Formats: sequence, C-alpha cells, structure tokens
Amino acid sequence: MIAQRVGVAALRRGATKPSIFFNQNIPKLALASSISTNQARQVPPPIATTKLSNDEGHQILVNQRLKRPISPHLGIYKMEQTWFGASAWTRITGITLSGTAYLYFASYLVAPLLGLHVESASVATAFAGLPWLVKGGVKFALGFPFAFHFINGIKHLVYDLGKGFSKPAIRKGEIALWVSSVLSGLYLAFGV
Repeated sequence: MIAQRVGVAALRRGATKPSIFFNQNIPKLALASSISTNQARQVPPPIATTKLSNDEGHQILVNQRLKRPISPHLGIYKMEQTWFGASAWTRITGITLSGTAYLYFASYLVAPLLGLHVESASVATAFAGLPWLVKGGVKFALGFPFAFHFINGIKHLVYDLGKGFSKPAIRKGEIALWVSSVLSGLYLAFGV
C-alpha cells in the first residue's frame, strides 16, 4: 500500500514536469489525478445456491455438454502431416532417451544392494561378448533416437528463425530429417 502511494505521488510530481515518457498531447495532471489511492476492496455479490436432486443436477450437466463445441478427433488428421510425424516421433525419441538414462541410473544406484555390477567396466565387458549384429542393434536402438531428436531440434531452431514453413519445404525437411536420422543411427551403430 505504501509503495503504491509513493508511486502515485511520483506520478503526480512528474505530471507537472516535462518527461520523455509523457511527451504526447495528454493532459498530464488529469492522468495523474485519475489514479486512485483508495485501497477499498470490491466485494462480489453473494452467490445463490439451489438444492437439486441428483437427476436434476445430471440434466443440467447434460444440457451444458450439448452446448459445448466438439473438438476434432485424431482420425480427421492426415498421418503424413508434420505435427503427427516428426512431432510425435520427437516426443517418442525423447522419452526413449530419457527413459533409458533413468533406467540405467536407477539400476546403478540399486546394483550394490542386489550384488550386481553395473559399473562401466562391467557393462563394457558384457557388451563386448555379444554377437556383432546384437551389438549393432542395441547401438542403433540408442543411436537413432539420439540422432532423430538432435536433428529435429536443429530443424526447430531453423523454424524459430521463421524459415521453412511452406508445404514443400516442410515435406523436404521431413524427408531430410528421416533419411539423415536413419543414416546417422546406422553410422553410430556400425560405423563408430
């Protein structure tokens, strides 16, 4: 309350002096004098309630629902649109990456209690003993979500610059995103 009164007093004092903020043709004194310093609280009118039976209350809800607009369901959208393609897959890959990390970190914390060895040397040794194709599959299962999420993040940074919003550019961007993500995932799985 005191801070508001101090601010109003400063506005009233500043209204008579030239200022860079009030240089239009506004009557400055009228502007400052119209600001109220009254701290009275407005009390809302009392709410009237009515005793209703369950059936009457249910009927009121049914009538309200009839007046609500109907939102479209997922079935009206085309599957190839960008919101359902890359947007959904970005969420899926993000959940995959974070879920895998949380699962590993939780197992790392619980492992000493259960007598398991989940430290880096043990995991690397166990992984080295797997067949080549299984190793590649596990690495692709982690490399593809990483590559897709990373590349799609770059695509959204380009969108933030206001570029690439035409339909042909979106289609080309989607194709480039999928191809580069799969190739990057394969490179991370088998090339590195």
